[in-house]
Amino acid sequence: MDGKRDKIALGGGCHWCTEAVFQSLKGVEKVEQGYVASVNENSGFSEAIIVHFNAEDISLKTLIEVHLHTHKSTSNHSMRDKYRSAVYVFSEEQKNESEDIIEGFQEDFEYQLITKVFPFQYFKASRNAIQNYYQKNPNKPFCKTFIDPKLRLLLQKFSCQVNKNGAF
Repeated sequence: MDGKRDKIALGGGCHWCTEAVFQSLKGVEKVEQGYVASVNENSGFSEAIIVHFNAEDISLKTLIEVHLHTHKSTSNHSMRDKYRSAVYVFSEEQKNESEDIIEGFQEDFEYQLITKVFPFQYFKASRNAIQNYYQKNPNKPFCKTFIDPKLRLLLQKFSCQVNKNGAF
């Protein structure tokens, strides 16, 4: 990608939730929903998204901050294989920057962040029927129960980053 456009993959919770959150942000040009695999013990697929963004409009730091606040980034629950709390990077530079960003945000959280930085290896898109889930189904019980609270938090904490023409 050129100097303005970049991408990062994020995993943490249900990819329907993560997709809706990041589709709502200014500077995000495309969100691919699916499953990401890394390497070694993290080579199994886990629900995640790939965020394509314009770095002049939204920074990697802001994307990671939003990610940390919109999933259980301090909870090492039993579903972590399916919902790995991760930032998947596409370069060594992105790896170093992401690790520094996460470390810098630790002071904002009462408990230890468990979100890890992994090299991106593979992506498998979700089936078409469940992509853009929130945009297609905003009134379904799952959306009302799990996605709406994340979008409300986004409006409260990151209102200047919200694209008013986004997922809302």
